[in-house]
Amino acid sequence: MPVYSARVLVSLRPSVLDPAGEATRSAASRLGVEGIAKLRIGKAVELEIEAPDLDTARERLSLLSDRLLANPVIENWTLELAANGQAHGTSSPVGEG
Repeated sequence: MPVYSARVLVSLRPSVLDPAGEATRSAASRLGVEGIAKLRIGKAVELEIEAPDLDTARERLSLLSDRLLANPVIENWTLELAANGQAHGTSSPVGEG
């Protein structure tokens, strides 16, 4: 069965405040790094999944992202999926399917 490499990027929805991002932006300024107007903190989850085909892998990863990796109340996610050395990106913000 083929193995697919995936990366799920989880980020806060734009309407959600990000105190960690704001603290990091302030710290960067104190370090002398100027010009950062906006900084938001997210997470990246990298995994490999066995599936019979690309569509099945995408379906399983979408379920995993919706129900486990992201909090649908405050977070969106995007999926980067690679099969046989080729990248197949899928942007699927939570709530928009």
